[in-house]
Amino acid sequence: MGTACAQYPFEVTASFQEKCRALHPKTKLSKCNFPLRVECSRQRLYPWSSSTTSSRGYVGQICSLPDYGDFFWDRIPTPMLDMVENPIHLKNLTPKELKQLADEIRLELFCMMSKLQKPFKASLAVVELTVAIHHIFHAPMDKILWDVGEVTYAHKILTGRRALMHTLREKEGLSGFTSRSESEYDPFGSGHGCSSISAGLGMAVARDLKGKRERIVTVIGNGSTTAGQVYEAMGNAGYLDSNMVVILNDSRHSLHPKLEDGQITPINALSSTLTKLQSSKSFRKFREAAKGVTKRIGKGMHELAAKVDEYARGMVGPLGSTLFEELGLYYIGPVDGHNIEELISVLQGVASLDPTGPVLVHVITTEYQGVEASQKRVISNGHLEGFYTSELSPNPLPRMYSDCFVEALVNEAEKDKDIVVVHAGMGMEPPLQLFQEKFPDKFFDVGMAEQHAVTFSAGLSCGGLKPFCIIPSTFLQRAYDQVVHDVDRQRIPVRFAITSAGLVGSDGPTRCGAFDITFMSCLPNMIVMAPSDEDELIDMVATAAHVDDRPICFRYPRGATAGMNSVGNGIPIEIGKGRVLIEGKDVALLGYGVMVQNCLKAWSLLSKLGIRVTVADARFCKPLDIQLVRELCENHSFLITVEEGSVGGFGSHVAQFIALDGKLDGRIKWRPIALPDSYIEQASPEEQLALAGLTGHHIAATVLSLLGRNREALLLMQ
Repeated sequence: MGTACAQYPFEVTASFQEKCRALHPKTKLSKCNFPLRVECSRQRLYPWSSSTTSSRGYVGQICSLPDYGDFFWDRIPTPMLDMVENPIHLKNLTPKELKQLADEIRLELFCMMSKLQKPFKASLAVVELTVAIHHIFHAPMDKILWDVGEVTYAHKILTGRRALMHTLREKEGLSGFTSRSESEYDPFGSGHGCSSISAGLGMAVARDLKGKRERIVTVIGNGSTTAGQVYEAMGNAGYLDSNMVVILNDSRHSLHPKLEDGQITPINALSSTLTKLQSSKSFRKFREAAKGVTKRIGKGMHELAAKVDEYARGMVGPLGSTLFEELGLYYIGPVDGHNIEELISVLQGVASLDPTGPVLVHVITTEYQGVEASQKRVISNGHLEGFYTSELSPNPLPRMYSDCFVEALVNEAEKDKDIVVVHAGMGMEPPLQLFQEKFPDKFFDVGMAEQHAVTFSAGLSCGGLKPFCIIPSTFLQRAYDQVVHDVDRQRIPVRFAITSAGLVGSDGPTRCGAFDITFMSCLPNMIVMAPSDEDELIDMVATAAHVDDRPICFRYPRGATAGMNSVGNGIPIEIGKGRVLIEGKDVALLGYGVMVQNCLKAWSLLSKLGIRVTVADARFCKPLDIQLVRELCENHSFLITVEEGSVGGFGSHVAQFIALDGKLDGRIKWRPIALPDSYIEQASPEEQLALAGLTGHHIAATVLSLLGRNREALLLMQ
């Protein structure tokens, strides 16, 4: 077995992975400082990120096979994958070996994600595509961008992160998305989709201005094609004519099931031959030469020839391919996304071309590709136990806020025939299928078209209907201009149900709903409310259904309910009216939304110490219950507002009122507890709340500190 040597002339720290197993049984793991000379059986030294701080330094890993707990590498061999430390090891592999590598990656993803119960079907669809991309292009010099995180797991495995895949979406583990701070192979962070072409075009223009030659490859899914930014970026790319490759990963998904059951893009011998011809260097040279000739002839000949070329290729291409040509991208496809040889042939042709503008390669893939074969291989090895064949947990799930919301919405829709639902965002929460099944003609899922969803809802309202516009908090940010000008300024009664509000656990800051309280409550005509539990959520659905003179919004979190098990019809709440839950003295806790539950936990902790505090449920951020706030200020020495939102939200509205009302001139002292002015990284929901200082213990410790009982506050936090 050969050895690898590495010597660095400067001092950095090499942190060797403790949870990994070297191929050589006598290899020992240690920590050391450079400069030094290292000799080992397999050595991987690479910059963790070109954009990180020096404290993370360089990472040295003496392993190829991960070893964490009772997993499956001892049972199911992956010999080809074991030899791949980073993409450079793919360059000399034959198509047959690349196919074997893809099969082993798919097997590993299937076993790993099934056992860890992580979403994985999108990544299974792009295994061969990922292998082909890294075989042809030279990352990290060439920039490879992805539009969503769920398709990047094979990319992470091939770019030196295999040993850490078990930490995916966990605290201090690998991100579920591409991350500039995680790896130099991730040139841009993915998250909300539809951004990769825009970012890639920016990198291409910067490359051209700086005189560099790296290639830019962006991968988008057909789910992203519902977002307008994709077409804005394509149009601009066609106008600028910058050299870049756009790969459309078409998994044959549609927002309309009838379309999925209809005609699909065919892939046959003729289409494969035509695709290879379109991507070939000789054809592109001939085409460019023909363009030059028609330009010299003039008199409109160039434009006519361009149209003939476009429509001729459109006739042999799939339905809709001329759209990309109209936007200025040279269309190639369709390509079988699970045929390694065909992918390599097409991508090799694209990569070898001289700069001739943006190219779109249409790749057809299938989700759950190879799952049946992976299942059989796991069974044949006798280790099916512990692996789940679906992305759903085998254990019964607790009752979620989304369950309560949909059930309440169905109840209201059964009583009011004017209620309709508009949904936007990445993916649809399963409970919404209940409404879709009961009222198929009143349910509109527009995909990643949040801007359209808001204005579409405004139009429905103007037409006499009662639209509930359901958008996750983080995706509502994309539609803020429409919320302001198309809804609030015109005082149109659209009912916004803001889902996944607050911290979202393993999705980290990418999908965190931290800002909706702030950006919705500053709008002059908007009613802004939040339930403290499922009972209030049901009541707020009824409240929103009865408001007909202005827009209204309410938020609810992603997680499980408080355990009330409420059913039945909701009762409309008086607008701008909060409530006192527990009477106390000295200190008042004024909670907003589900943080009321943590205020009650703090009350329980403080009661054991003989401290009686008041707990109030604000319910409304706007209009604020000014009578309730006045009473709390007059009867207590301290007022603490608690919210799971950013600075500038509910607490700021309370502070604005009590300052203008003169309450701060008296004996009342106000303290806000909100999300810190920073992004909370991925972790479990409980860990995130602790990092944000929003647990019941943190609230109770704040009360003790205000009362001068600092020692008890410290003991409480231990």
